Amino acid sequence: QVQLVESGGGLVQAGGSLRLSCAASGRIFSSYVMAWFRQAPGKEREFVAAVRWSDERTYYADFVKGRFTISRDNAKNTVYLQMNSLKPEDTAVYYCAASRFWEPSRYYYASFYSYWGQGTQVTVSS
Repeated sequence: QVQLVESGGGLVQAGGSLRLSCAASGRIFSSYVMAWFRQAPGKEREFVAAVRWSDERTYYADFVKGRFTISRDNAKNTVYLQMNSLKPEDTAVYYCAASRFWEPSRYYYASFYSYWGQGTQVTVSS
């Protein structure tokens, strides 16, 4: 069983930066994939970024490429999302998620992930 706890959300002005953290308790095996999703009011949860635990290969949604960076710290069992050049449309609750295995055709679906954090609010003011 894996438990995920996000932190680092808050209020920031457009153009600013935030770094989200996701601390995982329990054993993270090399087969795991860790991801960030977000959900704005009235919208579906959407994929933001993912990282494969084994080789740190990363994947991004088109709307965050060049602005957000996902990374992981194996020793701390923690995944980060560095968010730069934030826009008001980035405002959402950001969720950390984990899957026990990798599937290239499914990693961007929320239903692919078995474990979820409680979410952290990110608000970007204009």
